[in-house]
Amino acid sequence: MQRAYLSSGLVVLLCLASLLAPMCLGQSSADQTTSTVEQPQRPPLPRLGAAFKVSALGLGFDVATAITRRSNVRVGLNQFNFNQGFDKDGIHYEGSLSLRSVGALFDWQVAGPFHVSPGVLIYNGNHIDGNASVPGGRSFSLGGNDYISSPSNPVTGLATVDFKKAAPMLLLGFGNLLPRSKRHFTMNFEIGVVFQGTPRAALSLNGSTCNSAGFNCVSIASNSSIQTQIQAEQDKINNSLKSFQFYPVISLSIGFK
Repeated sequence: MQRAYLSSGLVVLLCLASLLAPMCLGQSSADQTTSTVEQPQRPPLPRLGAAFKVSALGLGFDVATAITRRSNVRVGLNQFNFNQGFDKDGIHYEGSLSLRSVGALFDWQVAGPFHVSPGVLIYNGNHIDGNASVPGGRSFSLGGNDYISSPSNPVTGLATVDFKKAAPMLLLGFGNLLPRSKRHFTMNFEIGVVFQGTPRAALSLNGSTCNSAGFNCVSIASNSSIQTQIQAEQDKINNSLKSFQFYPVISLSIGFK
């Protein structure tokens, strides 16, 4: 009977020893089981992506880096020039559109390739310049009144349109400049809007005007009637620019991670 008790006690001690030994060595039996299974490791986040783009803001270049599994930070440069001449009311204009901007965006991959990108134009250097001229002896109209440009001091002028130097923006699009797969080449399409506010126009004229016979020429700077007409024309232009406080953007880019 004693031998039976001793045998049972020895079995219990051996079982306890088998359970306590891994713990004493700093590893549980459960850890021993799971340690043999390798845990899958996520690939590191992409560090850098670059893209060439064509958009309503001009020709541009974007660079981006990933900050989470579903978001990137992107910075872009845009630039474009366009010149066009035209005549209106006897005045010849040489217009120049200059697009210059730097933007910063937060790209959030909402679902698959679809992303939402709030951001800001941290520098908005977009502006329009127009040089005006009326050859001497030619008639022109301003504010509904007719004038003659002086042959000895022809009428010249300058018109400018400026925008706020910083403006928030929001883009929606498809694609990811930094795909989380093994792909390296990407293509992105985006549409959105820049909340640039109402542009402001400024108009000035120099030179002299004469009567219908080409005599009695008076400097525009000292002609209060023409100065009033210039101000009225400037106000008219600014009223027409109120509809351009939202600047639409369409963009297509090709990039490499």
